[in-house]
Amino acid sequence: MLGAFLLILTAARAEQPPLQPIEGPSKEVIQGSIRLGIDFLIKDQNKDGSWGTPHRTKGLNIYAPVPGAHHAFVAAVTSLCTSALIENSALDNRIGPAIDRVVPWFEAELPRVKRATPSALYNIWAHAYSIQALVRLHQHYSNNNEQQSKFKDLIRVQLQYLERYELVNGGWAYYDFNYQTKKPGGSPSSFTTATVLIALDEARALGIELPEKFVKRAVASIRRQQKPDLTYLYGEYFKYNPMYQINRAGGSLGRSQVCNLAMRRWGDEKVTNEVLKEWLARLIQRNGWLSIGRKRPIPHESWFAVAGYFYYYGHYYAGLCMEELPPEERRLYQPHLAKIISELQEKDGSWWDYPLYNYHQQYGTAFALMTLKRCLQ
Repeated sequence: MLGAFLLILTAARAEQPPLQPIEGPSKEVIQGSIRLGIDFLIKDQNKDGSWGTPHRTKGLNIYAPVPGAHHAFVAAVTSLCTSALIENSALDNRIGPAIDRVVPWFEAELPRVKRATPSALYNIWAHAYSIQALVRLHQHYSNNNEQQSKFKDLIRVQLQYLERYELVNGGWAYYDFNYQTKKPGGSPSSFTTATVLIALDEARALGIELPEKFVKRAVASIRRQQKPDLTYLYGEYFKYNPMYQINRAGGSLGRSQVCNLAMRRWGDEKVTNEVLKEWLARLIQRNGWLSIGRKRPIPHESWFAVAGYFYYYGHYYAGLCMEELPPEERRLYQPHLAKIISELQEKDGSWWDYPLYNYHQQYGTAFALMTLKRCLQ
């Protein structure tokens, strides 16, 4: 029975036509788009150095108990904006002062980011993305040993929080509606866990010692959600319903990229260059499934139960997957991703995919800027 299923699956995968090369935006156009995005972030930075606010509510707002949920949102969004600006710092001389303004905010606020309530664990996003921002800040302040030491200490604080809020059966999620225990007892989500693991890999490269046991448990939790075609369950609670629409290829387009990358970096030999290229092609050729959900105000209301906020997130991790390939093999995908992202830029220079208080333009722009950076040959 399993053999027949795998045979059908292999045949279905073989039917995907090869991705054709295109002439994408020029280097000048891509850099111009990046500069407009930088300009938006520079102008949008809060007086205290952070990005994002809990304002601009709508009729249907995502569950966000105050104040903790918004503290976590601001920390995650500020971290993403910081990373995006540092990665593109050569293009605008205003970025240095903007980064200098955000450092005191990180030092004061990151140690205070915790879960909002027993059920709302949005802080997981803040811990993951702040680690990546701190790694980049460490590189940015390469001539300041004292400041670099502070960044490493802040990373260790985030690791302590990740260990505290790790789920009982390994990995991480941003909700625990079932048990709401001191040690969260909910179901790990594949993409949240993968986001954390990629951040941990960057911390490891900086020489930060990681708690080995929780890394192994996190990898094991994603492996349990990994399907033979390298789609991934949305969360482990779908293990008895693996073919529900959100768990199929169309629903996994914004999720397989991050999960494949995390598993590859943590030793999964199944995630070869060919797998990365296959999923880059899928994302490009089937982009409509993600794009239909873009800007819809209700999460998961689109086909394959796609939520809008997976759009720029998925493309960012596609860019990181592309970066794993040899330079000559990236050239097929770079023009496609650059065309997709640059054509969706708003008139004010921002990008956004889901109306989330006053955080969506900031995180969307950060993801888009980091994606475009990886499209420059």
